[in-house]
Amino acid sequence: MIVKTKRFELPKNTYIKIGLLNQLRATWWYGAGPIAVILLGLLVFNDEKWWFISAALLVVVGYLLFWWIQFAGVTQLEQSKILFEKLSYEIDSRQILIKLNAKQGSPMQWNMITKAEKNKDHFLLVVNRGQFIKLPFTIFNSENDLKFVEAILKRKELLK
Repeated sequence: MIVKTKRFELPKNTYIKIGLLNQLRATWWYGAGPIAVILLGLLVFNDEKWWFISAALLVVVGYLLFWWIQFAGVTQLEQSKILFEKLSYEIDSRQILIKLNAKQGSPMQWNMITKAEKNKDHFLLVVNRGQFIKLPFTIFNSENDLKFVEAILKRKELLK
C-alpha cells in the first residue's frame, strides 16, 4: 500500500523553531557548564558573584543566538529553497518519495531517518539536527493512511 498525501509547505518560522528545539534536545547537557559557573560564583565569590552569573547567562544567550542564526540562515540559502516549497509525499514500507510535482521527486530511504516523533498534530521524521520532515495529520487523506504510516514507523523501530 502507498499513502499519497496532500501538498504541504513547511513555514520558515516552523523550521527554525523545530531545528532549534532538536538542537537543544541533543545538547541539553551543555547547560551543565553555565550552571556550574553560577554555583561557583554563588558559593565561592560572594562579593563578585554577579560577574559569574552574567558571564554564564551571556554564554547561554550566545549559544542560543548562534544556533538561531544557523537555522535562520538555512531559510535564506538557494540550496535550501526546496525545503520550503509545497511538497507531497508518497509513503510506503520501502521509502518516502518526496514530490515537488507529478514529474519531479526524490526518494528517501527509511534508513536515512534517525528517529521519529508523534506529536498531537504531526509526525516529525528527523534525518539529522537540521534536516527533518514534518507530516501534519491534515495532509493525510484518511484515518487509515495515518494509521498505516504510524504502523510503518513502529515496524521500522523509529516510533516507540
